[in-house]
Amino acid sequence: MKIAIIGTRGIPNYYGGFEQFAEFFSVYLVEKGHEVYVYNSHNHAYQEKTFHGVRIIHQNDPEHKLGTFGQFIYDFNCIRDSRKRNFDIILQLGYTSNSIWFFLLPKKPISITNMDGLEWKRSKYSAPVRQFLKFAERLAAISSDYLVADSLGIQKSLKKRYGKDSTYIAYGAHPFDNPDISVLDKYELQPENYNMIMARFEPENNLDMVLEGVVKSGDETPILVIGKHETKYGAYLKGKFGQYKHIRFTGGIYNLAELDSLRYYSTLYFHGHSVGGTNPSLLEAMSSQALICAHNNDFNRGILGDNAYYFSNPAEVATLLLTTKKSDNLQLVKNNFEAIKRDFNWEKINGEYLQLFEDCMARHQSGK
Repeated sequence: MKIAIIGTRGIPNYYGGFEQFAEFFSVYLVEKGHEVYVYNSHNHAYQEKTFHGVRIIHQNDPEHKLGTFGQFIYDFNCIRDSRKRNFDIILQLGYTSNSIWFFLLPKKPISITNMDGLEWKRSKYSAPVRQFLKFAERLAAISSDYLVADSLGIQKSLKKRYGKDSTYIAYGAHPFDNPDISVLDKYELQPENYNMIMARFEPENNLDMVLEGVVKSGDETPILVIGKHETKYGAYLKGKFGQYKHIRFTGGIYNLAELDSLRYYSTLYFHGHSVGGTNPSLLEAMSSQALICAHNNDFNRGILGDNAYYFSNPAEVATLLLTTKKSDNLQLVKNNFEAIKRDFNWEKINGEYLQLFEDCMARHQSGK
């Protein structure tokens, strides 16, 4: 098959979850004998024409000049270019800035769209933007030949809102069992004597709720707050909690091995995300054998089941801090680690996508 992947800033990954998936999956497809193209921003750090056999197509991306609006132009450029490539399948990762150009997609290729999370629910967006995102989601759902949902909650929502079936394929992670205890020296920490929360600094990720619980508990065990905090919301949180020395705003940490080691040796790992599908950082926490305390919602429960503690308010966070120890819950940690190996490993996830592609091609060729 001749396959294109659009909707990301490009590979190798320097940005986020979809880029990480595009990197792993495109290389996997090449190893299976397929001809694969990934669209990259023209100012991506990687400027070569191939990456482990994957062909890179750089397109003009004015986001650095125009902000968010530049993403729409970049996606337009990618879709316009795809019209001359004679692809069999175009995989679109997300819909935010590309679904409005659906009418420009070439007619021959099968279009498959990963529908991402419920972007229009994110409180960081203004009411008009959220209304647009609802519209963009609808366009993607209706215009795509096939849909992928990366959580059962998203799959249920697509069926309810649009009457459209989708294929559930989760995100993936690599099992991690090689921690480096020397990483703790860099942060002046002791094993299982600190807690963590890691997220983008956005209200729906509930950092405020977790940190209020930390203060409410009176527990002065260090907690690392990991994420880029040079934002309006970050300034608000630092202003509110900066006086508490045990609440440490580390900024973003992008070394995955370092992050995995920090998660591995932590006492409690708080996951506050409340909107979206299968969150990559949640799977990484499971894979690095952290004891997870997650915001109580269908998305998190759909992944963790009974193998985590849950919270809905600061008081519940405080109770968890005062009553929960990792050493008493090693079975939960083991169950999540086994789930990564069994259900969420990249080989399985990549294989499920390839199976979907093959099924779609067979249906397409048979006219069904």
